[in-house]
Amino acid sequence: MSARAAGPALASAAEALVGARFRLHGRDPATGLDCLGVLAAALAAIGRGAHLPQGYTLKLRALPALDRFVRGCGLAPAPGGPILPGDVLLARIGPAQVHLAVAGHGGRIVHAHAGLMRVVAMPGPPPWPLIHHWRPN
Repeated sequence: MSARAAGPALASAAEALVGARFRLHGRDPATGLDCLGVLAAALAAIGRGAHLPQGYTLKLRALPALDRFVRGCGLAPAPGGPILPGDVLLARIGPAQVHLAVAGHGGRIVHAHAGLMRVVAMPGPPPWPLIHHWRPN
């Protein structure tokens, strides 16, 4: 799959997960997903793998082994500009909490919402400060 096609495909795959239950460290849409699980399941749906960090808590200041994780997911830093479907965003949602989300179609942001206990699509732009912005390559 070309890089140009990977973004929209990843956005569609993430949107297909909306409504799945939230579960910390969850990797299976049938039993629950966390924010990393949403990305992993969406990548798997488009035929890509992901080497995900393990042993993290709900509250953390940074993702462990971030560079290895990003390369393993086939992501590259976004060149700036607008957020496109399929872009992967790392945001700081609190003083001691980072969160991963996938840009959907129509400006939506797909993420695992711990408070609502499910995967949701919310209207963009993301309400949190972005730490990193990647694009499938």
